[in-house]
Amino acid sequence: MDDIYYSIAKDAEGIYKDKGSKFIGIAKQFSQEENLKSILDTIKKEHSTARHFCYAYRLGINGEIFRANDDGEPAGSAGKPILNTLLSAQITNVLVVVVRYFGGTLLGVPGLINAYKEASFAALANAEKKECIAEDIYTITFDYENLNTVMKILKVAKIQISNQIIDQICTCELIIRKQLKEEILLKLKKHCLQIQYLKTL
Repeated sequence: MDDIYYSIAKDAEGIYKDKGSKFIGIAKQFSQEENLKSILDTIKKEHSTARHFCYAYRLGINGEIFRANDDGEPAGSAGKPILNTLLSAQITNVLVVVVRYFGGTLLGVPGLINAYKEASFAALANAEKKECIAEDIYTITFDYENLNTVMKILKVAKIQISNQIIDQICTCELIIRKQLKEEILLKLKKHCLQIQYLKTL
């Protein structure tokens, strides 16, 4: 189904060494671009003597949002190999940062490409792959007199209610699988005052 994608079940690390340089691959669960700076700042504090912090990430069900950064390494020698590893693994909502401790010997562009690829691969090899289902969060409001009808629709469809306020005007926050949302929202529309999309999980 087109609302199924793959990510990682937990953060993981892997190490690759070449001619004295050490490359530490760090794979992290990642869902929001605005968190990138704080994650990088934390890693930089943990590895304060490292030379480079190159990274790549993919976001979205189909990995349609992506970015790669060489952080001072020759263009295309670090970020792109990391991104290619994510593409090969066919995973998304993942950030991979490779921390480089320079060993004193230049590796050349081919050596760097290989090192960043292998460090990324090592991290992802230690990160269990998981199947995910894309879900949307919606808020619905409706009159109290429609409560039983709305709740019956949600119960039959096995829709998760993450938050609710029952009053003269009721409000429910729903988590709906993308594949099912059109059918469910069509049924709810007849009984609701408002249906508002909030975000995708």
